[in-house]
Amino acid sequence: MMLDENLARIRAHRNNIHRYRRLLRTKLSELERHFIERRLAEERSSLDALTATAFPVAFRASAAQANAMEVLQ
Repeated sequence: MMLDENLARIRAHRNNIHRYRRLLRTKLSELERHFIERRLAEERSSLDALTATAFPVAFRASAAQANAMEVLQ
């Protein structure tokens, strides 16, 4: 049960991150851009914290890989 809840929360954070990335590729005012960048940073931080607690060993090594893949996108 707890694993299902954590996976749902992880999915929600990842969906939000993807949505914010898409929004950043659009034409925005400086105020909107700053707001979305801040929300994106908050979502990434929440996702990192959640994955670290939900999967303490398995995802630490792959976090660097995920960040590297993110740069390529």
